[in-house]
Amino acid sequence: MEYVRVTKENLEKEHICCAISDDKDIQVASKKAWLADRFDEGLVFLKSTERGKCFIEYIPAENAWNPIEAEGYMYIDCLWVSGSFKGHGYSNDLLGACMKDSKEKGKKGLCILCAAKKKPFLADPKFLKYKGFSVCDEADNGIQLWYLPLSPDAEPPRFRDCARHPRVNGEGYVLFYTSQCPFNAKYVPIVEQTAREHAIPFRAIHIGSREQAQNSPSPVTTYALFYNGEYLTNEQMNAAKFLKLAGR
Repeated sequence: MEYVRVTKENLEKEHICCAISDDKDIQVASKKAWLADRFDEGLVFLKSTERGKCFIEYIPAENAWNPIEAEGYMYIDCLWVSGSFKGHGYSNDLLGACMKDSKEKGKKGLCILCAAKKKPFLADPKFLKYKGFSVCDEADNGIQLWYLPLSPDAEPPRFRDCARHPRVNGEGYVLFYTSQCPFNAKYVPIVEQTAREHAIPFRAIHIGSREQAQNSPSPVTTYALFYNGEYLTNEQMNAAKFLKLAGR
C-alpha cells in the first residue's frame, strides 16, 4: 500500500478518505475547510493513495479539539481502516508512521479516545491494547482516554474537569458538534429540520474554535448528543435514527 500526506498544497485535489465519493459534496467541503485551518497547527493527515477509508489524522495534543490535558503528546483524531482495507496490516502501517513522526518531533507519547467496548466512530480497544496502549482516564459516560508513552517518565494525559462528568443545562435534546466529521454538514441540518417538523425540543451548538472544543462538556466533540442534561451518544443521527431515539 502506498500512502500520501495531505497538505495545504494538495488538499483540493486529494480525496479525503471518507464514505463520500463526490469531492464537491458539502460534507467534503466542510471537512476540507476544517483541515485547511489545522495544518498550520501541526495536523497530519496520512491516507492511502487509493480511494477508500484508510487513513490516520493526528495533531499535537495542545491543539486538539478535545478537552484533554496532554502537554507534549500527540493526539490521534482518527485512525480509520474499514471495508476491503481491513485485515492487511494497514492500521499497523498508519499507527507506525504516527509513532515515528511523534518520536522525531520529541513527543512524550500518543493518546486517543476509546471506550471499554467498541463505540461508533471511536478506536477499537482490542487493537489499542494489542499495540501497547492503556487507559489513563475515564469520564462518567464511559468515554476513555488511552495513551502510549514514548518515554519512561511521561506523565499520563487526563480529561479536563469540564468533560469528566458530561452534563449540560436545559431540557430536550442538545447537540454539540464540530466540522471535523464531514457527515455533520449534511445530517445536523436534517435532524434540526426533523425536530422542528415533529415539535421535538432540539438545539444544535456548532463548536467553531479550539478554545470552545477544549472546554466542551463531553470528551467527544465531533458529535455529543444530550437529552434533558444527560449524555446520550456520540453516534451521528439521521432522521430515522433520531425519531426512533425520540420515540416517534
